[in-house]
Amino acid sequence: MIDFGFDKLLLIGAVSLIVIGPEKLPRVARTVGHLVGKAQRYMADVKAEVNRSIELEELRKMKTQFEDAARDVEHTIHDEVRQTAGELENAWSGADSATSFAGGHEGSTSPLSYKHPRKNWRLKRGATPLWYKRRNGVRTHTQSGAARVARFRPPRTNR
Repeated sequence: MIDFGFDKLLLIGAVSLIVIGPEKLPRVARTVGHLVGKAQRYMADVKAEVNRSIELEELRKMKTQFEDAARDVEHTIHDEVRQTAGELENAWSGADSATSFAGGHEGSTSPLSYKHPRKNWRLKRGATPLWYKRRNGVRTHTQSGAARVARFRPPRTNR
């Protein structure tokens, strides 16, 4: 920026006093002050905008770096899962062939196969004694909302 010392400002003031005149000098000085203030605000806004755009670009670069790292981790995990699944498939197929060689027949269940426990939730619910349900306020019969309202509605009186 332009370097103004005290002596240069004094020289500019004296020349402007002679050229403009003492009547118009305060109004011109005020106008020049407003214009300089606007220019400074404009420069500050431009600097702030440049700084924001630089920060935004840095954030975009960081975002792409994080996305690339996450993608690499995801690919690595998928590769490991695929490799482990292949090893498990090989182990299961090896175990199935070993049981077939051991004399097992087609319909037999191997100890490695899954068997559903066949639990019946009605039996489990019915295992709780009625005296315990009554004491703890557990409902034993299901009622709709309308039936519950009708149960507790006061009787009608005919007029």
